[in-house]
Amino acid sequence: MPARTPTVIQLLGLAVTLAAVVAYSLFTLVQLDGLKRLGSDIVDRNRRDSLQLIRIQNDLSQIGLAMRDITEGAVPYPMESFKPEFDRIKGDLEDALAVEARLMPSGQTTAQRSMLQGAFTRFWNETAQLWALAGEGKTNDAKTLIRTRLEAERATMTTVISRLLMQNNEAEAAAVQEIQLIYGKVERNLYLFFAAVLAAIMITGGLVIRHDRRMFARVSHLSEQRKELAGKVITVQEDVFRTLARELHDEFGQVLTALGMMLLRVEKKMPDPSAERDDLREVREIANQTLERVRGMSQMLHPPVLDDYGLEKSIEWYLRQFQKQTGVHVHYEKAGVGPWIGEKVAIHVYRILQEGLNNVVRHAKTPDAWVRVRYEQARMEMEIEDHGPGLPAERRTGGIGMIGMRERAELLGGHIEFERPVDGGTRVKLSVPLPAGEKA
Repeated sequence: MPARTPTVIQLLGLAVTLAAVVAYSLFTLVQLDGLKRLGSDIVDRNRRDSLQLIRIQNDLSQIGLAMRDITEGAVPYPMESFKPEFDRIKGDLEDALAVEARLMPSGQTTAQRSMLQGAFTRFWNETAQLWALAGEGKTNDAKTLIRTRLEAERATMTTVISRLLMQNNEAEAAAVQEIQLIYGKVERNLYLFFAAVLAAIMITGGLVIRHDRRMFARVSHLSEQRKELAGKVITVQEDVFRTLARELHDEFGQVLTALGMMLLRVEKKMPDPSAERDDLREVREIANQTLERVRGMSQMLHPPVLDDYGLEKSIEWYLRQFQKQTGVHVHYEKAGVGPWIGEKVAIHVYRILQEGLNNVVRHAKTPDAWVRVRYEQARMEMEIEDHGPGLPAERRTGGIGMIGMRERAELLGGHIEFERPVDGGTRVKLSVPLPAGEKA
């Protein structure tokens, strides 16, 4: 069954996170709307209403001062001279009362409004009587009216206004407290929201990480299996090459050698010169050439020098053979002293060298190539370079030969790189560790 992808888990986590964000956003909008309502409908309205009440209170204070001046006679003016001031205050009071009625908060009762309106109505009615008495010259009766009735009505209005101001202050304080409670709820819910989102992210991330770890473990297991399989395939391939090389050398080589000897004996029995002797000589030369080709193929499949003299001598021998067969001049550079490298490592390095130089012949088509080998205490580095056109882009990473080179480098625990030098061409860089004490 195919492995389950983390897409469903990620989409679920995303949906939960988005749902939490939407829910919190809606809740926040509701809370902000409540704050806006409190700020505009209650707090701001109460403050503007309080300003009108203070305006009324100031007008009542001016009326009180004017009535005191009238009753005490502190101002040397006739009583009728105060009437314009009272008319001005009356107009301002009526305007203030009209504005205050529009701003009246819901906390004011009808009884309070009726009491305030009735007191104002009675006050101005009695004020009219005041000016009538003053016009008739009844100053003492007018003063008595001020002390007994007008002052009482003014005190009533002042008391009602003071109570309304206190109610507004209390309502504003309550609104401020409610706003603080809402801010507290918003802050608490903000922390809860962050915690929920963080939990959703952690759960989703944990599930994805768990899934990824399982997938990586599976990929790693498959990679190990592939590496093991590649190693077995290469091992079988080398065994087949060794067997073929032995068969070519022992069987076909001996047969061709015996055939050449028999032809030589028959040739010696033929009269010289004769056409038959020339034909036998030609056949014997063909047999000898075939024998040389068989020996060359045997050495290419598995060079015996690798078993007898190790990797360093095998590289030198192969470079000489390569130059003879292909005509490509190889510039060989060696640094360090080559230790004994066991066959398990040597055969893979040798095959990489073969494939690298074969690529020079197939793709570079240049008369020169460079091979550099550097031996260190626990590592060997090798470079194969040419200054040709370079590998095509489609073969730079996916060629069969290059894949085999990578497989062999991985089997050795090393790494291989394919670069393009500054002068053009291709450079193969191989670096492999050298196990201590490895034997062939």
